[in-house]
Order: sequence, then C-alpha cells, then structure tokens
Amino acid sequence: MPAWTPDSWRGKPIQQAPVYPDLGALGDVERQLGGFPPLVFAGEARKLKRTLAKVSMGEGFLLQGGDCAESFAEHSADNIRDFFRVFLQMAVVLTFGAALPVVKVGRVAGQFAKPRTNPTETFEGMELPIYRGDIINDSGYSLKSRTPDPTRQLEAYRQSAATLNLLRAFAWGGYANLANAHRWMLGFVNDSPQSGRYQELADRITETLGFMRAIGLDAEEHQELSRTDFYTSHEALLLGYEQSLTRVDSTSGDHYATSGHMIWIGDRTRQFDHAHVEYCRGVKNPLGLKCGPSIKPDDLLRLIDILNPSNEAGRLTLIARFGSEKVGDGLPALVRAVKREGRAVVWSCDPMHGNTISAGGFKTRPFDRIMSEIRTFFAVHQAEGTYAGGVHLEMTGKNVTECTGGARAISEGDLSSRYHTFCDPRLNAEQAIEVAFLIAQLLKDERGHALPKEAAAE
Repeated sequence: MPAWTPDSWRGKPIQQAPVYPDLGALGDVERQLGGFPPLVFAGEARKLKRTLAKVSMGEGFLLQGGDCAESFAEHSADNIRDFFRVFLQMAVVLTFGAALPVVKVGRVAGQFAKPRTNPTETFEGMELPIYRGDIINDSGYSLKSRTPDPTRQLEAYRQSAATLNLLRAFAWGGYANLANAHRWMLGFVNDSPQSGRYQELADRITETLGFMRAIGLDAEEHQELSRTDFYTSHEALLLGYEQSLTRVDSTSGDHYATSGHMIWIGDRTRQFDHAHVEYCRGVKNPLGLKCGPSIKPDDLLRLIDILNPSNEAGRLTLIARFGSEKVGDGLPALVRAVKREGRAVVWSCDPMHGNTISAGGFKTRPFDRIMSEIRTFFAVHQAEGTYAGGVHLEMTGKNVTECTGGARAISEGDLSSRYHTFCDPRLNAEQAIEVAFLIAQLLKDERGHALPKEAAAE
C-alpha cells in the first residue's frame, strides 16, 4: 500500500460527502478542531482492542448500540442517563445468561452524521438537500436549514465532550453498580407481558448477587462490582472532522482517531479504493466494517487485508446487515471465506438496517424481523463452527413507538403516538431489553452446543 497520512484520503474518490458552499469557513472550523483536546485517548482504544480480541476467540460478546443519529435538540443529562441505564441492564442480562463478559460500546458521543440514499428530496414542490445529520445540516424544510454549515461540527464536538464526561462519571462513579442495574432490570421483568419468560434468569441473578454479598463481595470493597468500562463509537462519515481529531500517540507514535474509541465504515462507503477506507486503514483504533448483501467474499477479503494487514485480533469487527430474508443466503459464504483464510475478526449482527419498511406513513422495523435475523445469524455461525460475536442495535432509553411488535405488540396505529426519531426507527427501552433476554438464550444454547466438543477434545 502507498504511504498513509491523515489527509491522504483527500486524493481519493469519496461517497456521501456534503457540499459546503464556503470552503474558507470549513477550513477555519477544521483548524479549530485540530487544536481542541482529544475526546478519547489512545490507551482506551488499545484496551478496547484487547477486549475485542477475546471476543474474536469466543471469550466475550460485543454489545453495541445507540441512536440512529444523535440530535443536538435531544442532548440532555436525562437522555444520556436513560440510555446508559438500559445499556447496563442489557449487559447484565447477557453476562448472566451466557456466562460471558460483555464489551459495552455505545453509538454515542459522535454519531451525528448519516449516509443517505439520495442527495436531495422534494418538499411541497421544492427540491432540498437531504438531511445528513446534525453535524452537517438541520432537518427543517428550508434551503437555509439544509445547507451544510461547518460550524455545526463545533457543536458536535462540544456535545460529544459533554456526553463523554457524563458517561465516564456514570461508568466509574457508582451508577454502574451491578446491584442497581439488576434492580432496574427487575422492574422491566415485573412489568413485561412476558415476565414469566424472563423470571428464571432474573432469579438466577438475584441468587448470585445474594451469594456474593453473603461471602463479603460488596461494591464498596470490590470496585469491579460498581464500575464498568464503556466505550464510544460512530460511523466515520465526515472525514474532515475525523482528520481534525486525528492525533499521534506519544507512547507509540501511531495515529489514532480521537473522536471515538471505535469507528466504522458503512455499507455505502466501503469501496476499497475510496476515501473512507483510505482514512480508516491508517488509524490504529478498532474498526468496524458494515457488510451487506452486495458484498462478495473476495471483495470482503480484500477489504480485510487493507484494513487489517497484520491480521491483528480485535482490530476489525465485521457488522453483518442483510435483512431477515437475505441473511441466510448471503452470510454463510462470507463466514466461510473469512474462516478459510484464517482472518481474525469479530462477527457482529446489525439486525436493524436490512429490516426497514414503511407502514402508516412512517419508516419502521418489525420486531419479529429483527429477532429473525439475529436467530439466523447465530444459526449460521453454529453451522460454520465460528463465533456469533456481537449485536449492533439502533436503540434508545426512551419509551418511543418507532419499531412495531415486541412484548407490548406496538402496532402500525401506535407509531404516531411517540415517533421521535430524526432518521431511522429505534428499539425503545423495553424492546431493547427484550432483545437482550432473547440473545442471552441464544448465547446459552450456543455455549451448550460447544461443551460436548470441548469435553471430547479433553
């Protein structure tokens, strides 16, 4: 590969790039960002990479989730707290259900940009630039709102910094106490229409925590019970912003994207000779790569070799996003090719993006299709002798009505009552925890299938 620099992507073709009318103002903003403190640190990104390396070997599970696209208007302490609380509940369910450590990575503190299918849309006879996320333009239906504004990147940075500050306080300041997370989860179990289905696991967690207290393992003396590692991630879509926050690590001399611990390349921007792949290949963060129905095994292997030429475990997570009707046909060939070539990757399932439909004038995602894709994802890996290593969800801590189905059986007619997303539909808090319970059972079954092989080997 040719030499890499933080700006070498600028000499490549690029997809999904906004057109800024004032390039001078854009340059001024990027120079300001270049002098700002990093949002995350190289040591944190390396720690995440080490934990993901264990996931790639079946010794952990990646839980990644958050907003479709973060909104400036919805940035508040309450929203961050509610999201973090639901995330902890999901992690507790997965940890106890599968007896596996859970790596917690939020789509948060940087997920402000969204790829779009079309560059424009028509509203009341007026053609407007498409809304690309709050870091680029506003969702209002006017030319002024939709014109890309580089100063919005400064607000995205400020909100990301404030979000990270609060998340670190929650993760390390006692809010993440295991007993607290369990108590929150019990409220969900008691109120759920399917409470009986989840009660057994909830009882197991209660018994375990009671035993730990009985032998003197309390959060006051054992901080691992009251603290947790929580990482941030987003799609590296706006490359000028990413370049401005690229820093050289003083301990290693390597370049890191300090906008988030993990960044990923989307299904629309993964051309191997284009700008997004070029930028991401040079930073040392853990990377994600979305893999949809259009990717072929040989192209995937080529991308893996570009992004992870040393085959470093934990470096690359492949995020499969096929849709419930296509995953069974499309995923096996990719899994077989990666396994055949001995590539060290984490396989994660994005059951959201391939299952978007229109209903009642809204975009929505049926809960049964989401779970169908997750089940098929696990079945494929079981059949191929590989690890189903993670899940990637668009979700919120709020009680929205954006995805149909689930235990509460949200209907098409319910969508309008609390449809708050600025982009794609998200699982609400209750649906997200419901997914965690169902995945916990799949993980438990997967490990149960593996035990006889291990015993036979011994």
